[in-house]
Amino acid sequence: QAQLAESGGGSVEAGGSLRLSCVYSGDAASTYCMGWFRQVPGNEREGLGWIATDGQSNTRQSVKDRFTISKDTAKRILYLQMNNIQPDDTATYSCAALTWCGHLSLMPNYVHTWGQGTVVTVSS
Repeated sequence: QAQLAESGGGSVEAGGSLRLSCVYSGDAASTYCMGWFRQVPGNEREGLGWIATDGQSNTRQSVKDRFTISKDTAKRILYLQMNNIQPDDTATYSCAALTWCGHLSLMPNYVHTWGQGTVVTVSS
């Protein structure tokens, strides 16, 4: 059973950058597709993108020019680099191990294990 723990959330001013980390246990990244989600209170959780076991990645078009998903397999860390953060990016961000790397809109359907989430607050 994979275990995931996010960190790196906090408060940031608009236009700034933040890097979220997700430490995972065992061989999660070599077994599962790893993904990032975010959720604004009152809204459905949104899949931001994933990175496959072979390193291929796919990022939601709406954030693709600002967000980058990567991983360090040796350190067992998944990253979400967020640049030029905007107030609309305020949300709880979660990483997850996915059983399938597929269409971004279907990501929630393939979650095997969730992290606990980390909150990002962006001030204007």
